[in-house]
Amino acid sequence: MSDANTATTAALEYGLAPDGYRLPAGLRLGRVRLQVADLERSLAWYGEVLGLRVLHRTADGAALGTHGGDAPLVELRERRGASPQPHRGRLGLYHFAILLPDRAALGRFVAHLARTGERAGASDHLVSEALYLNDPDGLGIEVYADRARATWRYDAQRQLAMDTRPLNLESLAQAAGGEPWTGMPAGTVIGHVHLHVGDIDRAAAFYHAALGLDKVVWSYPGALFLSAGGYHHHLGLNTWAGPGATPAGENDARLLDWEIVLPADADAAAQSLQSAGHTATRIEGGWLAVDPWGTAVRIVSAG
Repeated sequence: MSDANTATTAALEYGLAPDGYRLPAGLRLGRVRLQVADLERSLAWYGEVLGLRVLHRTADGAALGTHGGDAPLVELRERRGASPQPHRGRLGLYHFAILLPDRAALGRFVAHLARTGERAGASDHLVSEALYLNDPDGLGIEVYADRARATWRYDAQRQLAMDTRPLNLESLAQAAGGEPWTGMPAGTVIGHVHLHVGDIDRAAAFYHAALGLDKVVWSYPGALFLSAGGYHHHLGLNTWAGPGATPAGENDARLLDWEIVLPADADAAAQSLQSAGHTATRIEGGWLAVDPWGTAVRIVSAG
């Protein structure tokens, strides 16, 4: 095997599988559930800036999805006066990532942000092109489009090549083809979740060895990226919040839980977690587990 190979044959060519249970290749992510300080303020921002639409709402919550789709991507729950996310972050959410169906859609989103004056970071990660925003509570959001898998590269150690490079915004805007942004299009999904954790080895013991995600990138400074089915990552983990960081609390704006959706029942995943000494609690449609820093993940069946 050469030092750089094209990732044309999916999961077998790169990544490190766990020794025991391995999550199935058909895994996808479901909705993320967030706690926010002011529901009306958040609904306005998620609608006007991100282009999500309200699918249903209650007095203290709402579910948001795409234009043309009925599946919720983001659920908001209000806790009046919740403290915003500090600049360095808390243990828990770093960002959740919304995956657009193609580069043209991301180009339209770039032009939309330019028109509205919304500030955003931008990076080229080799496997994807990404924009980064913060909602009114300081919670991190990535909006991105993947490059074709045939262009992904990996090395002799089976590690996928990812990086953080300047994004060519001019090229991206041209990809829009002059079409206007009309909101999050059908086909948009939650692509990955990225968490602040207290220790990479403990996080790997939970998410890789016990839950069953493959390691895909492990030499990125202070970070680990994991996935199923050869994806570049369904989950990112980092220690960038620093050694003094504490978990988000009940009165903080935060990620309440995120969701892994499996093509079959989730019992084997729960049993793997339990065998490793972690608690997995049965819920409707699957199981709920909590990582060492209090971040909850729902593991449910697509059925």
